[in-house]
Amino acid sequence: MKASKLIYLAVVGFVIAFLLTGSASLADKKSKDQKEREKSLKAEKEGKFYKDWLQKDVTYIITDEERKAFKNLSTDEERDQFIEQFWLRRDPTPDTQENEYKEEHYRRIAYANEHYGSGIPGWKADRGRIYIMYGPADEIESHPSGGSYERPTEEGGGSTSTYPFEIWRYRYIEGIGNEVLLEFVDPTMSGEYHLTIDPSEKDALLYVPNAGLTMMEQMGMASKVDRFNNTDGTHMGRAIGGQSMNQNEFERLELLSKINRPPQVKFKDLEAVVTTKLSYNLLPFEMRSDFIKITNETVLTPITLQIENKNLTYVEKDGIHQAVVNVFGRITGVNGRIAQTFEQVIDRRIPDSDFQRELSGVSIFQKSFPMRPGLYKIDLVLRDVNSGNLGSYTTRLRIPSFNDEKLESSTLILADKIEKIPSKLVGSDQQFVIGSMKVRPSVSVTFDRQQNLGIYLQVYNLAVDEQTNRPSVQVEYTITNDKDKSQVLNYVETPEKVEGQSSQMTIEKLMRLDSLQPGKYSVQIKISDNISKQTIVPTATFEVKN
Repeated sequence: MKASKLIYLAVVGFVIAFLLTGSASLADKKSKDQKEREKSLKAEKEGKFYKDWLQKDVTYIITDEERKAFKNLSTDEERDQFIEQFWLRRDPTPDTQENEYKEEHYRRIAYANEHYGSGIPGWKADRGRIYIMYGPADEIESHPSGGSYERPTEEGGGSTSTYPFEIWRYRYIEGIGNEVLLEFVDPTMSGEYHLTIDPSEKDALLYVPNAGLTMMEQMGMASKVDRFNNTDGTHMGRAIGGQSMNQNEFERLELLSKINRPPQVKFKDLEAVVTTKLSYNLLPFEMRSDFIKITNETVLTPITLQIENKNLTYVEKDGIHQAVVNVFGRITGVNGRIAQTFEQVIDRRIPDSDFQRELSGVSIFQKSFPMRPGLYKIDLVLRDVNSGNLGSYTTRLRIPSFNDEKLESSTLILADKIEKIPSKLVGSDQQFVIGSMKVRPSVSVTFDRQQNLGIYLQVYNLAVDEQTNRPSVQVEYTITNDKDKSQVLNYVETPEKVEGQSSQMTIEKLMRLDSLQPGKYSVQIKISDNISKQTIVPTATFEVKN
């Protein structure tokens, strides 16, 4: 009896364990299935979002190139970045948080849905499409009930009855021209107006014999049947006094072609950049900008680009390895006006004997502009001619305003080369020239221990002693190891040792780096004006490699 009870308990325990295990497995399976469903649902939802964005939100304003590029993207991260750049390149004020273009676009969609819907949503209707693309017309001639209509002479004159129609007049549309007239007709009387280039389409009596005759037809000088023999795609009667330019067949077809294109992007220079954005900088490069005072209203602004030679594509011919890069840049004000545009070709030729060594080096290009102080946007696009690889960069450019009453300085430039130039090159448009010096910035601010660290700085508005007509300024140089904050170099130039004594001073120094260990450092230059009691401390960071 005792043994039977033990067997019974064992069996019950086994059954319970089996049931619990099966239940857990089932729960795990359900949990896994649920996760798969949720994942699938999320993917479907995200896929619908991107599809709707392309086919609904921006279908009228996206260019063919952009549409093709978007469809070629493979990840949601790429699509998100594309959408961000899509709106950015249309933003009239890219340096503010608001994107007025984007906000206005969605306002227009909402307005179109509210005012132009019929059997289809308003954004799909022709009037909604034109409103979304070009905004409200300057004038609208509306005939919501149709009715009696006196034709103008270019349409043949005479009276007729019409279907509901509207004529929208735009004084100017960029890329299309002045005095743009668009006609919408509702021949089905359903509220669904469509864009037409045939003014006779609104004629409700067109197919009624001997009704709605033109002036020529009334006088027996033309037959209504003649209208159906036209070869220009219309059923208009013969014009009185000749055909106007906007009624010319080719003019109407050209207008229809232009009006259906996406509106021109405000920043036209960025049209080529879209592809660059999607290529994730297959031609990576670095950029830096510096600011050097010319006058209170003019600032010399050198833009320096640096490309690693190993990222270029070379073609070898007769023992010479050649790489060619086309550079395009544009500086734009916050008002959308172009301040500067430049194009340049970087032609790199390396003899076969130096090729492997030069691959570890860099190619540097610089273009300098006199600019007014203010906030700008700079767009750069580089193209490797041999490979077709693109690189791009867009950033804000805040050009400082220099004050006459305050001790100030130019950008602190850390350079890999500082040297005097021949007097004949002073004031020329040569690269890297500032005054009488050639100053080539290190864009990556990375130096070998065998190199010298070049320091270039201009100081403005030093006070001048009335008796000596000289300033009294002390300059202290400090280099700090960023890792442990220890000083590795510190020395002071007292007033009597400072060169170039005047209200403006230029610092040009070369410092040896062979005593520094590889790592990251900060250099600070403390300039103390002993007369005005003002102090400034320009600072920059750099890296030392083996």
